[in-house]
Amino acid sequence: MQKVMFSDLGKMNYKSAWDLQEKLLQGNVILKNQTSLSADVMPTVNYMLLVEHPPVYTIGKSGHMENVLISQEEMHEREIAFFKTNRGGDITFHGPGQLVCYPVLDLENFNTDIGKYLRNLEEVVIRCLANYGLTGKRSAGETGVWLQAENNEQDRKICAIGVRCSRWITMHGLALNVNTDLSYFDNIVPCGIRNKQVTSLQKELNKEIPMHEVKKIFTDNFQDVFEVKLLDLD
Repeated sequence: MQKVMFSDLGKMNYKSAWDLQEKLLQGNVILKNQTSLSADVMPTVNYMLLVEHPPVYTIGKSGHMENVLISQEEMHEREIAFFKTNRGGDITFHGPGQLVCYPVLDLENFNTDIGKYLRNLEEVVIRCLANYGLTGKRSAGETGVWLQAENNEQDRKICAIGVRCSRWITMHGLALNVNTDLSYFDNIVPCGIRNKQVTSLQKELNKEIPMHEVKKIFTDNFQDVFEVKLLDLD
């Protein structure tokens, strides 16, 4: 069973968390460069970080700026940060009350299949939602987790996913709306998908959900889905 070093970063600004991921990824790249290509097991270290960010919009390398419906001036006035990132996907929002997970995993010690990796991230969230009596679904051709309605235009996205992979080492990850202020999503076309809604655990269950409770359920399911053991990094 693979070991994954785990750290709950608490509340941290987006750039600091991004820099930390880059540092961990590049450290693993150095380890790979020092290892024989014929090695059966890579000497890399796997990490999983949890964090909440202050309000920030981030857009992926394939994103479209026309999906940003708010001016830079208004972002500044409302103290909302903005970053163009090197992950996949389009525009999304991170903020208080949202659980963000950044796995820095060497897929050469798991399975070198990005599609499977993304499905596993979705599965972790789907199992978390099941703990609250909610049925999370995948949407064909759209990465993330949804709560589906009979009318597809009323589907509600509860988790966005966007990753980067370099030398089979992952970074960036997923954002699960727990007690998120959903009004921030009114200023963007979330993930570039029009005519669909965004939701949260709080909205679906009509009550605030303790973040520590969600974190425990999430980490338990992460260990089960990825078949890993989380060890405290701190």
